[in-house]
Amino acid sequence: MGYQVLAQAAVAAHFLFLAYLLVGGFLAWSARWRWTVLAHVPVVGWGIAIVTVGQTCPLTVLENWARVRAGQQGLARGFVDTYLTGVIYPARYLGEVRLLIALVVLASWLGIAVRASRQRGARSRTRRRGAPRMGVF
Repeated sequence: MGYQVLAQAAVAAHFLFLAYLLVGGFLAWSARWRWTVLAHVPVVGWGIAIVTVGQTCPLTVLENWARVRAGQQGLARGFVDTYLTGVIYPARYLGEVRLLIALVVLASWLGIAVRASRQRGARSRTRRRGAPRMGVF
């Protein structure tokens, strides 16, 4: 039973990873969560590597290992091919889905850049108006 729970935990972690891949950049729009972009960059890099190079995800390896130990059959294909492609969206739209994900991530990162630029501009306008500077530097 423990191996079956581990396999299900790997599935849940996969879904969370993909959700963060899709919307993690939007978290960084908030000043409170700005640091999350530092985690989002490697997540996106890993997603690109899996798609372009065909890298095997360690979560898939873990799920397969746990399933076999639990007496079940491992996945014949990767996580996305098993649980999403042909289930959530038709297999023939895989390229379009990947492009849509890339555009969503790009939009989130552009939003981060625009917000950061506006904040820098607001700070420099405040200084030009003669606001007193605090500190030695």
